[in-house]
Amino acid sequence: MKPILSILVPAYNNQVYIRRCIESLMAQTLKDIEIILINDGSTDNTLAVMQEYAAQDDRIIIIDKLNSGYGVNINMGIQRAQGKYVGILESDDFCTPVAFEKLVNAAEKYDLEVARANFSLYWSTPKERNELLELFFEWECDRVIDPSNREDQHCFYVQPAIWSAIYRRDWLLENKLTLLETPGAAYQDTAFNFKVWACAHRVMFLHDSIISYRQDNEASSINNPGKVFNICIEYDEIHRWLEEDRPDLNEALEPVANKMMYDAYMWNLRRIAPDLRPEFAEHMKKEFTMRAEKGTLDESLFEGIHWGICQTIINDTDKLLEMVNGENYEDFQGMCKHRFLMLGLYLEHRGMGGLLKEVASRIVNS
Repeated sequence: MKPILSILVPAYNNQVYIRRCIESLMAQTLKDIEIILINDGSTDNTLAVMQEYAAQDDRIIIIDKLNSGYGVNINMGIQRAQGKYVGILESDDFCTPVAFEKLVNAAEKYDLEVARANFSLYWSTPKERNELLELFFEWECDRVIDPSNREDQHCFYVQPAIWSAIYRRDWLLENKLTLLETPGAAYQDTAFNFKVWACAHRVMFLHDSIISYRQDNEASSINNPGKVFNICIEYDEIHRWLEEDRPDLNEALEPVANKMMYDAYMWNLRRIAPDLRPEFAEHMKKEFTMRAEKGTLDESLFEGIHWGICQTIINDTDKLLEMVNGENYEDFQGMCKHRFLMLGLYLEHRGMGGLLKEVASRIVNS
């Protein structure tokens, strides 16, 4: 009998953290699962650890393959999976015991294509701590939404984190939703995430944190400032997909893709080494100039001062670099991108009274 859920765990040289990951899956309150461990050509003891746990639990399946990258791993896992739903857990992360039961229960009850939850940022040193990353606010959780409706498109603009969700497998296959199979493990969830929201019509977000997302693994892609142009490959694929595969969605979603690209490129520009920024800024200028000439930059999607920054990308890269290289840029960007968006969302959905209540609450709790 096929399981209700298949959970994919891609891993490369992660013997240090994978034990806690696997043990958190074995301890799930949802027992009707298969755990597919994908060893991507590890040269340490990762495979031996996988085999140790597979000997203890017959729900564990191992795929041992040559190193070929994250996209290949996930695509292979989806094809191999037997479950009605597919989930992903990164091998250096771990989940709460009820994580996948909550997601599957929601998907079954509401006939969802995607169920996704919030997660926590996790540090093991200097002392262990978990901090909720509230990507989805309470007002947009626990209700079915359709991302094709503009008022329900917040999901396009938050961190992809495709491992904090489950997906109905037959829906993935019908829509041919796969990851790019580029080398390595950087950003390959970006285009996939966009395509998921573009194709979905029945989605639910859960407010609870279900995953602890490790921040202190030095080998993780989140701590790798290299691969400067990898994110550009993902956005090239998004625009190609809209124009060639789904022209029916292009008019409505190209402006959304452009706003996502702005957020991602600005984040990447700040993240990379200063000597690499001029080249990347020139690439940004070329991209956004082209989108402006096509008329697919929608000013209404750029909250706060970000429309002005977008124009600076096009008209004055020297000024852009001066701003990014400034020592106060990080605080400036964080305030504009997160706090303004958050307060704007509260104002839109809860009114001025709700906004003032939220501000007061955060001041009291700060």
